[in-house]
Amino acid sequence: MDFTLDPEIERLRLKVREFIAEEVIPLEADRDNYNEYDNIKLSLLAPMREKAKQAGLWAPQMPKARGGLELPITGWAAFYEEANRSIFGPVILNCQAPDDGNMSVLNKTLKTEALKDQWLQPIIDGRVRSSFVMTEPHPGSGSDPGGMMLTRAERKGDRYVIHGHKWFISGAAVATHFILMARTSDDERKGLTAFLFHRDDKGWEIVRRIANMGPDEHGGVCELKFDGLEIPVEHRLLEEGDGLKFTQIRLGPARLTHCMRWLGLAKRSMEIARDYASERYAFGSKLFDKESVQMMFGDVAKDIAVGRLLVMNAAWKLDQGDYAKKEVSMAKIHVADLLNKAADMAIQVNGARGYSRDTILEWIYRYARCAKLVDGASEVHQMVLARAYEKEQDGFWKWGV
Repeated sequence: MDFTLDPEIERLRLKVREFIAEEVIPLEADRDNYNEYDNIKLSLLAPMREKAKQAGLWAPQMPKARGGLELPITGWAAFYEEANRSIFGPVILNCQAPDDGNMSVLNKTLKTEALKDQWLQPIIDGRVRSSFVMTEPHPGSGSDPGGMMLTRAERKGDRYVIHGHKWFISGAAVATHFILMARTSDDERKGLTAFLFHRDDKGWEIVRRIANMGPDEHGGVCELKFDGLEIPVEHRLLEEGDGLKFTQIRLGPARLTHCMRWLGLAKRSMEIARDYASERYAFGSKLFDKESVQMMFGDVAKDIAVGRLLVMNAAWKLDQGDYAKKEVSMAKIHVADLLNKAADMAIQVNGARGYSRDTILEWIYRYARCAKLVDGASEVHQMVLARAYEKEQDGFWKWGV
């Protein structure tokens, strides 16, 4: 692959970088802009999102006909990385989780334009938020939805009736449109089905918002219970039994967009550390002139470069129509580790200042720990790679798709 960005994507990347620097990063200075229901004060969100739309920096993954930029996935990588130089960037540019993954999969799987108008367009426009409802408490499904999911959808005429229990559902507290995974049969491969439901539908409830060690962004994570939710057949996604196929379509690109954003946060951590180390004196010289500090910077800079190559390789394969399963897993493992490493290094260089709330480093550090858990724990992705190696042997490292 050629790593030179298309001129139009490079122009967009620079425009995003300028917008984030001038319009978004200044918002981080006011701690009052943080709240429990999103990662930016809701009163600021609408005007800032309107600015992004007017700047032509809105919904990079969506079709132009529906108000997006229709970038290839390699273009997403450059866009998302710049967007997440600020912790507020993705939500302002409408490329935040879980909405970006939900928009992408709905655009691919909704059967009619009328259904897209109803369920997808409001998310693209920023009028509603969305949530992906899959993970269950023990003994239900976590990283193994195919074999363990217990929430059931029973067909009764022209409707499905849902009973079950979900938890750690991102964005549920603020979402209006929900994608639900439920079991429709006991078949291990064809037993799951995907559905759409609306916040106002009866027969379900948010039991609680689950307190976390990390920032409670994008509506936090919630525990849900279903006791007779009725979903019309026309709100089923794909065919009955295509749930695992649906999750493949959604989760591969969505895992990779996490990595794209995490690269932006890792780079921002290094920037904060670099600026401080270039000004702070200790024992007669600047911190950045200390060999031990240079080794820390060099190590993280190298890992960011490796992460970008892994992300771009996976993005390129996805653009070729490949599922890029092992490439996405490699990127997910590496970039999750990298984000933790970059945030930790930056706090260490900043000392007490980094540990305080005078910078956003403590926010990034708390957030980073979930990177090794979300969308499949790192150990699960290591298993994916081991199984791929066992199957492919030397072909594991083949060139091309």
